[in-house]
Amino acid sequence: MGYNRNMESRPDPNHLLAQMQADENAAQRGKLKVFLGYAAGVGKTYAMLEAAHQRKDEGVDVAIGYIETHQRAETEELAAGLELIPRKRVEYHNATLPEMDVDAVLARRPALALVDELAHTNAPGCRHPKRYQDVLELLNAGIDVYTTLNIQHIESLNDVVAQITGVQVKETIPDKVIDEANELELIDLPPDELIKRLNEGKVYIPNQAARALQKFFRKGNLTALREMALRRAAERVDEQMRAYMRASAISGPWAAGERILVCVSHSAMGEKLVRSARRLATELNAEWFAIHVEPPNHAVLPQGKRNQVTRNLKLAEELGAHTRVIPSGNSVTTMAEAIIVYARKHNITKIVAGKPIHPRWFDLLRGSLVDELIHRSGDIDIYVITSSESARIPPEENPLQLHSPLSGYLWSVALTALATLVGHFYGREISPTNLVMVYLLTVVVVAVFLGRGPSMLTALLGVLAFDFFFVPPFYTFAVDDTEYILTFISLFIVGMVVSALTVRAREQAEAAQRREADTALLYSLSRELAAADGHETILKAVQTHLEAGFGRDPVIYLPLGNGMRLVRDTDSPQPAPGETEMGLAQWCYRHAEPAGVGTNTLPSAEPLFLPLKTSRHTVGVLSFKPFDPAHPLDSDQRRMLEAFANQAAQAVERVSLSEQTRQIKLLQAAEKLQNALLNSISHDLRTPLVSITGALTTLESQDADIAPESRRSLLETAREEAERLNRLVGNLLDMTRLEAGALRVKREPADVQDLLGAAIGQMEARLTGRSLRVDAPDDLPIISFDFVLIVHVLNNLLDNALKYSPEKSAIEIRARYIKSEVQISVVDNGLGVPSDDLERIFDKFYRVQRSDQVSGTGLGLAICKGIVEAHDGRIWAENQPGGGAILTIALPV
Repeated sequence: MGYNRNMESRPDPNHLLAQMQADENAAQRGKLKVFLGYAAGVGKTYAMLEAAHQRKDEGVDVAIGYIETHQRAETEELAAGLELIPRKRVEYHNATLPEMDVDAVLARRPALALVDELAHTNAPGCRHPKRYQDVLELLNAGIDVYTTLNIQHIESLNDVVAQITGVQVKETIPDKVIDEANELELIDLPPDELIKRLNEGKVYIPNQAARALQKFFRKGNLTALREMALRRAAERVDEQMRAYMRASAISGPWAAGERILVCVSHSAMGEKLVRSARRLATELNAEWFAIHVEPPNHAVLPQGKRNQVTRNLKLAEELGAHTRVIPSGNSVTTMAEAIIVYARKHNITKIVAGKPIHPRWFDLLRGSLVDELIHRSGDIDIYVITSSESARIPPEENPLQLHSPLSGYLWSVALTALATLVGHFYGREISPTNLVMVYLLTVVVVAVFLGRGPSMLTALLGVLAFDFFFVPPFYTFAVDDTEYILTFISLFIVGMVVSALTVRAREQAEAAQRREADTALLYSLSRELAAADGHETILKAVQTHLEAGFGRDPVIYLPLGNGMRLVRDTDSPQPAPGETEMGLAQWCYRHAEPAGVGTNTLPSAEPLFLPLKTSRHTVGVLSFKPFDPAHPLDSDQRRMLEAFANQAAQAVERVSLSEQTRQIKLLQAAEKLQNALLNSISHDLRTPLVSITGALTTLESQDADIAPESRRSLLETAREEAERLNRLVGNLLDMTRLEAGALRVKREPADVQDLLGAAIGQMEARLTGRSLRVDAPDDLPIISFDFVLIVHVLNNLLDNALKYSPEKSAIEIRARYIKSEVQISVVDNGLGVPSDDLERIFDKFYRVQRSDQVSGTGLGLAICKGIVEAHDGRIWAENQPGGGAILTIALPV
């Protein structure tokens, strides 16, 4: 038992882990304190200023981001003692509106910023449409914020406040802003005292005060709002107490974990359902979900209905729900089954649904979703939320509503007449009851091509036409044989069923086609992105698929230092993004949230900005201009855009990783070359130094005993090795200048014969013992080149021929004038160059691998190539048919 008690007293490890992660995130984020009241005039701003003065006296850097004193003397006096950051002036409808300058506050970066009226709606043109979003940006920047709020501005209480006061509050904030506040201070004042302050003109000016007393500021309203504020504050205290008990492992009557699911549709009641579910989740401290069951005919619903679904789901997201759209059939049974399957899969304990607004008899025909949920729920609780709307049949569900154009109904009449005409010609040959199949076939054809309404009309007209033309007595609706009544009823019922099933199959086929088209679009995009080898190729692929139905002029923004660089279609007639677009792209990248049209960040901007996020980090931003900015994206379009952005992000990350891999390989190759250079240079420097040191040491130690010939030999060896060392160092310096771009070519007209003579003269000592043949016509033209550099090139070519040809073998120099070029070739009689190495021998540090390896650094020919190309010339190598190599330079005339 003692062991069990110890186990029970331990803190919950999952809770501790979540708390550690929350503390880590909170350490980098500013702290938010909300001064909560139930109405204007209770003293929220005054209390906030008093608390700010206390923090200032403690040495905290305090500044006012925005304050609204309402010309109250005591409030203005308190505000005067604090630094006021200048406001931003926004022009709107020929009026200048003051707003908080978020950028100025971020630049000033006080430790504590005061921001009044958290629920305020910013003027169009500001970065965010709501002030609470400005506050969130300040918090994310690490700035503490004090702010004020009235209880009626909390989103989940909006419908309750409207029911109590009769006033629909337009300015609301999501509940999660309050939930994530570090501190909530209730500013309370009895309603009688508030009304007294109002009468004394301390809240509004007299005219406004009189109107307020008649409407919002009635004592009953104030009392109800005060109770709501007290309850909200009490819930916050209770939540803090439970968090402390969990962290401290204090035993208590913990409630089992609840999970709530709310079902929303395209009804305006969806907003009330979402708020009710949010309040229930808050009371139960439960995680909650919002789903929309999407029938196959969702795409044919009016745009307004689809937009309503998007608004309902967006509201649920803002209030902290997990949202999801799940496909289903049209029938009530399949919808209820889809909801229950989702609920059981996600361990839902309570489902919130709306009370039907259509008449009871309509449920007998179509079925009731609420009844189906209750029947299938099992151990899941079902909460039914009532509506103030009067009972009616929604137009999209009304069987009498025209679901198709008038032409469809006219075609149904015409096809029924055609079926009757066919029966007229062949009806005498077959039984009248068999003519029923002709009318059923007509119903099927109309249902497939014209829809539900025309097919229902066809079923009705078919019964009437069959009775009028083919049942005795003819051309009257009277019936002699009562058995035909059963035929009429059966024909009508079967026609209606066939119509419904055919239309349902048609809608499901259309939905399948749309899903197939979406899948094909995503597959095509993924295939093109998989083959993309650069950011421009990625942009081209994204552009092609965005223009299929979303928008135009896509731009990819990639991080570059402290800014962003553009990847855009240079052939586009649209101007390059301006400063505003660049600022929005940076904001979107830093915060990893969408911005621009249709979002909560500068919605007045024309483009939409989407962060390109991977599992590791944000790699960039994708922007484009929607075709129809006035209409928000529906759930299908949002899912497709998210898929586009995810695939584009993966492609951008892959290209970036490929570039990083390439850079790493280049660095590794450079490191390998550096090692090779150090090894080569250390050997090539050591060899002549050893010879020089040995010769000089011998001369120094045995100077008197050395014969004159030996002395000359030692001095000659030292001189030759010193020249060799000088050439090596010269090559290194030349290559350094070439790579640094410091090589200056001084072109002067010169004779090729003089060039060859100078080069041979400098190599005269090394050419001793070799047969040198010069083949150069006397009529070669005068060309302009840097005499010293080209002599150096020929020296390197001759040196290469001497090293890679047998001793005492002949060397030839040829000069020709060919096609506006003077070509000079150095020909040896050595082993030649392997065909695979003919291009590579001009690379830095590259040397042909031979068994009898010749010493060298592999820089000589690379230097020749650099100098010749600096003269706009060419250099190449080839092999002689009989053996040996030919190295040729070509200088333009």
